[in-house]
Formats: sequence, structure tokens, C-alpha cells
Amino acid sequence: MKKILKLSLVAVLLFTGISTYAIDGNGDYILHVIKENGNEVVFGLNNVTKAKLVIYDQDDTVIYSENASGKDGILKKIRFDNFPVGTYILEIEDNIKTTKHEINVTDTKTVLSSKALSSVYKTGFSAQNTSVAVR
Repeated sequence: MKKILKLSLVAVLLFTGISTYAIDGNGDYILHVIKENGNEVVFGLNNVTKAKLVIYDQDDTVIYSENASGKDGILKKIRFDNFPVGTYILEIEDNIKTTKHEINVTDTKTVLSSKALSSVYKTGFSAQNTSVAVR
């Protein structure tokens, strides 16, 4: 019985360790949705100190634009109270790449996707774990 209890404890610790992770300093930012409360969204960008944030509507019209900055990263709160119901695109541009994320606004809540729709690296930078042969 004690052996089963010990193995169960080891298994719990193993799965807990797998499901948690630290934000590494690989130079690439990751968008973290911290809080979605009604029509207010709080998100963070690690490993980036300056970025241009632009929100486009479905017709590619700029609805919101800001140059954001932070010492160790960027923490941003945006309210979507006056936005009509629909799908929007949040574009984040830093000195390495431009990334687009989807925002869905409904009557009751706003959801920001932490998974990027696209990432385009600027000239001179490349995605990690890719290789290009030049001849």
C-alpha cells in the first residue's frame, strides 16, 4: 500500500512538472492572456520592451493603434466596450517580427486568442529550429 502511495505521489509530481513551464529568454515573445473579464482583456508580452499594437476590423480598417513599452515586458489592458460585435485582429510588431492574433467580441465577453494566426519575421531574423540551405 505504501509503495502505491509513493508511486502515485511521484506520478503527480511528474505530471505537475510537465504541465508547468518557465518563460525562457529565447528572445521571442509569447502573448499571455492574463484576464478576460467581460469586454476587458489583460495580456502580457514577455521578452519585448517596445512594440506597436494595432487592432484592425474585418475590413482592415485601423480601429486602435499604440506604441507600447515596458522595462521587462509589456502588460496591456484594453477595453472593448465600444467595439461592435465581431472579429478583430491584434497585430503586434516588434524589431524581430509581426504577429497577428484574433479577437472575438460578443455582447457579453471578449476573447483574445493567445495562439498566433500568423508570424512574419523581418529581414535578418529567422524562426528558431528552422534551417535554410544557401547554394
